[in-house]
Amino acid sequence: MSAILYICIMATIKFLIQSENDNTNIFVRFINGRTFDIKAKTGYFINADLWDKKTGYPRTGLKDAVKKEKCNSIQIDLNGLKSKIEKAYNDATNKNEINSQWLKDLINPKAINEVPNKLVDYFAFYELHKRNVLTTASIIKLNVNKKLIERFQIKTKRVYLIKDVNEDFKLSFYDFCISENYSQNTIARALKFIKTICYHAESNNIEVSKKLSGLQINTVKVEKIYLDLNEISIIENCRDITKEHLLNARDWLLISCETGQRVSDFLRFTNDMIRFENNKPLIEFTQVKTGKIMAVPLSKKVMTILEKRNGNFPTKMSDQRYNEHIKEVCETAKINKVIKGGLQIDNRKVIGIYPKWQLVTSHIGRRSFATNNYGKIPTALLIGVTGHSTEQMFLEYIGKTDTQKAMQLADYF
Repeated sequence: MSAILYICIMATIKFLIQSENDNTNIFVRFINGRTFDIKAKTGYFINADLWDKKTGYPRTGLKDAVKKEKCNSIQIDLNGLKSKIEKAYNDATNKNEINSQWLKDLINPKAINEVPNKLVDYFAFYELHKRNVLTTASIIKLNVNKKLIERFQIKTKRVYLIKDVNEDFKLSFYDFCISENYSQNTIARALKFIKTICYHAESNNIEVSKKLSGLQINTVKVEKIYLDLNEISIIENCRDITKEHLLNARDWLLISCETGQRVSDFLRFTNDMIRFENNKPLIEFTQVKTGKIMAVPLSKKVMTILEKRNGNFPTKMSDQRYNEHIKEVCETAKINKVIKGGLQIDNRKVIGIYPKWQLVTSHIGRRSFATNNYGKIPTALLIGVTGHSTEQMFLEYIGKTDTQKAMQLADYF
């Protein structure tokens, strides 16, 4: 019996999660009858609501384009890891050495002695040597860009070295991404990330192009979609919203417009996070993305929502369901103003003219809070609520320029 046939019959590889939290570890379990049953972290993370326990893989058939792409990316990587484990097992001359440490070392080698000079190969080196500082979001972005370059290499029938990232590379890469329906700004971000990889390689004495620093793809201004105060009022008072799941989603939307938090944070709010300081209600939590400990005041509107729900926040729901439901909420409330924006179609953001409700996503509450309060509340205090690291990032998030900031300052003179 061949080694390959042996593993198909005697050994199984399964993936699983052991927590119901966001950003939970994905484990791999390698079983061979009574010989061994070993388990290790794969290095990949996923929100529990995106995991299919029956298949042992991320969920499929998601409507949310961003989550669908993330799940597809993780599934591809897990299948690659499965093949890697199978090959290593089949190639092992001494099966008695197969244990938990063998599996951990296979997944996460302790060191890479030779620094790769090929662009795609360097991604693994970068991830290994930056593993103590990379966030889950950064690792996802790393793998997404790696796969983009792999597809680019297949298209151009060429393997690129680090030193090949030059003006010709930029032009060919740009044309390829346009043919794949990527937006201008997405391409610009991808090139910037590739340059980051190259600079890291340069710090490890790998040759880079002399033109590297000058490589740039201009970004284009994208309309920042938000709900103005009148639209929020229309949504709040719309009597046509009667279905329970839409009433629930509307309350979450109003809460997000009042607190300015990411969907990964406000959908976790519970009443035991609330405390009172000088009779003023605050909600305390740790931001999922940044790890910052936050204390955000709760407005009268939020407290009114809680009072009608016997002191509780609305019913929990997944990010995906929230995205779907608030679109329906805004459609029902006739938020129909036709505006320019980017709509996710077939995993790509397509710029066009659409009714505003179609462009509503889970970001809109956070951006509405920041935009509607800009100029009314000191920017430093707004940043303290939204959690942006710098004022520049905050202004970019709401689509304000330094000129607009200067004009607001002029009102004081």
